[in-house]
Amino acid sequence: MSPSSFPPVSDSPYVWLVIAALTLCTVITRAGFLLLGDNVPLPDGVRRALRYAPAAALAAVIMPDLLPWPPGGVPVFDWRALAAVVAVAVMVTTRNTIAMIGAGMATLWLLRWLLG
Repeated sequence: MSPSSFPPVSDSPYVWLVIAALTLCTVITRAGFLLLGDNVPLPDGVRRALRYAPAAALAAVIMPDLLPWPPGGVPVFDWRALAAVVAVAVMVTTRNTIAMIGAGMATLWLLRWLLG
């Protein structure tokens, strides 16, 4: 069979079944907690694990930008990572979010100016 003899992908029942299944999964996982509320209590282990979900998601989003990892190589340490280390150090010592943002941005701008 030649590729031109296949029906368009959007007309395939399989594609529509996959879209419907993914929609159902998304609705269940996102709205399940809102619809069920406190009627289905979570086990303590799950509650403890969910406390770390925002930090894990933030780390997963930020770390690839701070330490780029080229294919077949090692992570590259650059000035953005140094600014992040300074920001974390200020946050740990002061517990002040505004000071953390200010110190991180000041370090970032200073390093850009010095190195760039």
